[in-house]
Amino acid sequence: MSGDHGHKDSQVNSGSKASDSHKHKDKEHRHKDHKKDKEREKSKHSSNSQHREHSEKKHKDKEREKVKHSVDSSSDKHRDKPREDKERRKEDKIKSSHVDKPKKEKENGYANPPAVKSEPDEDNGFYPSPKHHKSSKREYDDEEFEYKPKKVKTENDKKSKKRKQEYDDDNEDEDIKPKKKIKDKRGADGKKSKKEEEEKWKWWEEERATDGSKWRFLEHKGPVFAPAYEPLPAKVRFDYDGKHMKLSPPAEEVATFFAKMLDHEYTTKEMFRKNFYKDWRREMTPEEKSKITDLNKCNFNDMSEYFKAQSEARKQMSKEEKQKNKEENEKVLQEYGFCVMDNHKERIGNFRIEPPGLFRGRGDHPKMGMLKRRIRPEDIIINCSKDSKHPKPPPGTRWKEVRHDNKVTWLVSWTENIQGSIKYIMLNPSSRIKGEKDWQKYETARRLKKCVDRLRSGYRDDWKSKEMRIRQRAVALYFIDKLALRAGNEKEEGETADTVGCCSLRVEHINLHSKMDDQEYVVEFDFLGKDSIRYYNKIPVEKRVFKNLQLFLENKQPEDDLFDRLNTSILNKHLQELMDGLTAKVFRTYNASITLQQQLKELTCPEDSLPAKILSYNRANRAVAILCNHQRAPPKTFEKSMQNLQTKIDEKQSQLSVARKQVKSAKADHKASHDDRSKKTVELKRKAVQRIEEQLMKLQMQATDREENKQIALGTSKLNYLDPRISVAWCKKYDITIEKIYNKTQREKFAWAIDMAELDYEF
Repeated sequence: MSGDHGHKDSQVNSGSKASDSHKHKDKEHRHKDHKKDKEREKSKHSSNSQHREHSEKKHKDKEREKVKHSVDSSSDKHRDKPREDKERRKEDKIKSSHVDKPKKEKENGYANPPAVKSEPDEDNGFYPSPKHHKSSKREYDDEEFEYKPKKVKTENDKKSKKRKQEYDDDNEDEDIKPKKKIKDKRGADGKKSKKEEEEKWKWWEEERATDGSKWRFLEHKGPVFAPAYEPLPAKVRFDYDGKHMKLSPPAEEVATFFAKMLDHEYTTKEMFRKNFYKDWRREMTPEEKSKITDLNKCNFNDMSEYFKAQSEARKQMSKEEKQKNKEENEKVLQEYGFCVMDNHKERIGNFRIEPPGLFRGRGDHPKMGMLKRRIRPEDIIINCSKDSKHPKPPPGTRWKEVRHDNKVTWLVSWTENIQGSIKYIMLNPSSRIKGEKDWQKYETARRLKKCVDRLRSGYRDDWKSKEMRIRQRAVALYFIDKLALRAGNEKEEGETADTVGCCSLRVEHINLHSKMDDQEYVVEFDFLGKDSIRYYNKIPVEKRVFKNLQLFLENKQPEDDLFDRLNTSILNKHLQELMDGLTAKVFRTYNASITLQQQLKELTCPEDSLPAKILSYNRANRAVAILCNHQRAPPKTFEKSMQNLQTKIDEKQSQLSVARKQVKSAKADHKASHDDRSKKTVELKRKAVQRIEEQLMKLQMQATDREENKQIALGTSKLNYLDPRISVAWCKKYDITIEKIYNKTQREKFAWAIDMAELDYEF
């Protein structure tokens, strides 16, 4: 509580001392009467309580008048601001009463704290900065406590609660929420309780902006830059052609990037080494360039050993050192890891700028080994509100640009030097902006469900079109729908790894088989998809699709495009005409979500145990991951973890064998004695067997699950393609805690779905 508030309380206390004393005596007198004659007190209870309520109400009114008088007698700032805030809140209430929405919603579509001024009359698309209203918010909090009457002890606690409720109802217009205050106070950690309250912002219950703006007010501290390079100690050597050589700091820094990767297979690849050497020479001095002419003669071993020792030292750090590092990181997080967006504190996703290093890429990327240059303040574009406190660049530097574009969601952007792509600092996946985007994505996929039959009928008819471009578009759409293929974006040759999608398939990526594995009209796909992950599939197709593909392949070379009259832009433009907001990606989201829902219905048995139900869920998720080709390399620790799990299973089976023998022995004892004690022992031994059987089954389920997930990545589809409301509804239907399906990060990301989905939700 602020110092001003304590001062005001002292004024109230001194002003109402006599009244409190009189009331105390009156209470003691009533208490003696109550002891003297209990029956008489009961008969007069009603009239006395009415009198007490009337006198206490009068006492409250007097206290309020005194508080107002004490506030009015203070400075102009303290006299005017609470009154202005009150009038402002009344105006907001009048405005919100015309809309059938919760009270906390404002006309701009976002919920704001009651003490923050509403959007100004002039429609400039920005909120006023919260910094201008910090003092008024504090005064509002003080006012809330000032007007709260002192707790008066009564003989009837129920009446006291009733009077408190009446007072809360009286102050409802002022948006005072004493219950929340009490809840915060009762928390073991006040900060934690406050944080939990902030995380529970239910933005999905509010109206959304209709003018295309993503925010009204945005304030942040900017990015955290990578630390400056620290030269290596003199004892760490770099040798060229067997001789020690001292490198200049820029050349040494780039050399350390290679040394850190010395044990990695990348440094053995010819393309990686060639690109690295080319960029490294650009950082050398003329003297170094003349001496270092062959990468094969460079010895980075000493550098490599130094960095390995550093890594090992970090692992061996004491508990105190680790705690100190953790505290320092937390301090940076609290300063740079959050922003204020529309009067709410939001978590930023990646507020640290990536340090310089060597580009790796995925697969056989043509630019692997190139130098990723250090990002400096002069490369950075800042995006924030005009009326916010702008981020300050490091001393002696300046930003490239400061923008105020509320039609975009990024906070910071820059262009990286390898592929010329724009990088962004965005909000955390649990933020309102990210959540709204997810929600909209799944709602669009649900709209597709209503018209997908019409669309499928349409592209089937187009297979017979007289125009080749329409036939190609129809066959491509069939593959995108049936196989959940990505559309595939156009890219410059040689700029990225040779990855393709449906629209960019080449003749060499498919083989046609009139008959294969006892199936007719089989298409065999074999190509590298996103992130250079191989897509291999053999799928039987309809006869007309097969005939069209034969037609598309005529007179073409292996490197020619399969769909030479189609690209992603043409396809998406056609889909927009069929349904508003429809793109090729929506089919992927739709098919993934509908597959999960169907699989859950088929695989889940209400009578199954909890581990069996979780296994069913993972199998449904796995079906989606296979459909979307979400593969992964088996984890390095897979074999070891499976061995450990098998050891646990073997131990549990031994325990079960022993427990069953104990049951037999207990039964024999009971048969001989027929007493209650032996009967109880039999029952205990049976329960022990049952418990061990359940534990064994759980371990076996885990083993099956891990083996089946060995090369399948479940997380990608769960985070990006599956409507989370399907999973939430499934959990509620079968009484399974959501923690069994979503981890903490996922629960924060899908808070909107967890709150709104009921057990009968249908995608």
